[in-house]
Order: sequence, then structure tokens, then C-alpha cells
Amino acid sequence: MRSYQLTRWGHDLEAREVPTPAPKGAEVLVRITACGLCHSDLHLRQGYFDWGGGRRVTLEERGMRLPLTLGHEIVGAVAALGADAAGVRVGDARVVFPWIGCGACDLCQRDELLCRKPRHLGARTDGGYAEYVLVPHARYLFDYGRVPMALACTYACSGLTAYHALKKVGSLRGDDCLVLIGAGGVGLSGLLIAPSVTPARVIVADKDPKKRQVALESGAHAVIDNTLPGAIQRIQELTAGGAAAAIDFVGAPATTEFGLGALRRGGTHVIVGLYGSSIDLPLPMLPHRLLDVRGANVGTLTEMQELMALVRAGRVPPMPVTTRPMAQVNAALADLEAGKVVGRCVLTP
Repeated sequence: MRSYQLTRWGHDLEAREVPTPAPKGAEVLVRITACGLCHSDLHLRQGYFDWGGGRRVTLEERGMRLPLTLGHEIVGAVAALGADAAGVRVGDARVVFPWIGCGACDLCQRDELLCRKPRHLGARTDGGYAEYVLVPHARYLFDYGRVPMALACTYACSGLTAYHALKKVGSLRGDDCLVLIGAGGVGLSGLLIAPSVTPARVIVADKDPKKRQVALESGAHAVIDNTLPGAIQRIQELTAGGAAAAIDFVGAPATTEFGLGALRRGGTHVIVGLYGSSIDLPLPMLPHRLLDVRGANVGTLTEMQELMALVRAGRVPPMPVTTRPMAQVNAALADLEAGKVVGRCVLTP
């Protein structure tokens, strides 16, 4: 089968012919019909995370080995079943949950995201930039109802990550304000999912005027350019003293400082984005202002079940999706890195 693999850190993916996997036991082979691009793929391609101060954590140190087929927002049709596989039939159209643990450790029994030896599709094991992907068990496959195929795949990461982050802000009221920082694919998903999770008014902050306009059209109470002087003061005005919570889908020093500054006393700041580096944080500020700073990363299998139920019920409006041939994966990644993608870009065979 044709697969687009990362073979050298920091370089383009290579088109390679590799053996088509044969499912065994409870495994399910899925023929890929679409796979979404994610900003995480850019970090995976470069091979490290920036911890600030010249420090890097490499993905090799965290267990990633090359060559590897990237791509974790996967939708496809069941192509073959292992001898012990059950719950799906050949031909079934499904979204693939990619955040898979080892399945054997004590942490996996509680939450696979806590696993010390994860098998994440497209990050630790071969993913969706290919013709087929091998899924360990049918429990990781989700019916997406009548949702368009190219949109459905985005819920495996963009939607799920946003849903998980929204649940981490805690219980908000209708007169509270929630600030979403970054209106890329994940941030826009957060805006569209938010009404199903919280009654709070949502304000979106982004430096890109096109993305701010899409956010307004998608239901944002207000939008703001967080890079302008006085942006924090403007948030204070819009929220009558500060937001109850902020979710940072960028994860850069400037966006984190903006989010913390936008909060009222007792507010919650959730960091999702992996842009990197570090901040100089006055520690007394946290207890004095009663702030809660949390990290969020993708979502659990249970949360995927909850999200897909909302999707099938028509409670999550669609976000803009553009499609490109999978053969253009490197050009599409370059556009994503340059900030040219509004909504989500999805690759199709």
C-alpha cells in the first residue's frame, strides 16, 4: 500500500510502498477515506518540543521511532477483521479513535491517556496518511451518522481535544465569559462545541482577521485581536471585570500571559496548544488571585463516545473543511505551518 512516512526529523514526508497490514485477533483493518491535518503533525515532523531557555525534549526520548506514518484524524471503511474481532462488519464507515494505550497497564484500566507506553495512531504507531490503518480493537471505531466524511474525521482530534478542554474549565453560568485563544481548527471546534457543554458567553481571540470573522459567523459573542496593545483591558471591559475561564489553543508565552491576564479572581486557565517555550510566572499571583492553571491534551475514549453522540444528534455545527489529495500532504503541511488554513484541511486518497 502507499504510505506517506516521516523518515528523517525535520524533513518532508516520503511516499513509500509498504506491506498492507493483516489483522489478527481482535484487530480491524480500515481502508482510509480521509485524514485530517493537525498542527501536532508539524511538531511530530520537527521531532522535538520547545521547553524554553534553549531546552528541547525530543520525540525519540519519548519513544517515537522512524519511519512512521503520521496522521491521526482518520475516517474510513472496515476492510478486514481479525479472527476475534466483533462489533463491526466489513464495509462499515467509522471514525477512528487514535489515542490508544498499551491496554495492559493499571493506568490504561483507568484512562488510556495516562498510559506510559502509548500506541497512538500517527504518533507512536502508523497512522492515517496511507491507504490502510490497523486498529487494535473495534471499540476504537465510531459511527458518525450522516455527517460528511471529511468533517467526521476532524472529531478524532480537533473536536475531541476541544471537548476535553471545555470540560476542564468546570461549571460556568450563563452570565460568565469564556475566552478561547486561537481560532485555528481546534479553537474553532471549541467554539462550535461550547454551546453543548457550557451556557457561558464565548469570546474568541486571534491575530488573524479572517479567523476572527469566521469565529463571529460561527457564534462568538465577540472577537478580539490579542496582539494589540490594550487587549487585556479590552477583555476586562467585555467581561465586566474578567473572564471566568480561558482556553489557550496556541500555548505560546504571549497567549498564556494574555489568558492569565484576562481572568477574574478565581478563574481557570487551560493550556492546550504546544507552540512551546516558557513564561516567567510570579507564583504568588496564583494563590492571591485564586487562579487554577490546567493542562489538556486530546481526550478520553469515554469523551469520544459523548462527543460522537452530540455529533450524530446534530448538536455540533460544521466547521469549514477543505479537502486536498493525500499526495499533496507536504504542500498542505506547509500551508498549515504558514497559517493559511481556515478551519481544517483534510486529505483524501
